[in-house]
Amino acid sequence: MLGTILLIVLILLLIGAFPAWPHSRSWGYGPTGGVGVIVVVVIVLLIAGVI
Repeated sequence: MLGTILLIVLILLLIGAFPAWPHSRSWGYGPTGGVGVIVVVVIVLLIAGVI
């Protein structure tokens, strides 16, 4: 249950970090990539049964 909530929150962060606004276009894909790595790690931990 906790893992599912964590995964949903991280996916929302991933969507929110996407550089869609004019002021954030100069950031590149750094924020999205960082949150994406965290999402992948959480998915692997959920599949492995650690979380």
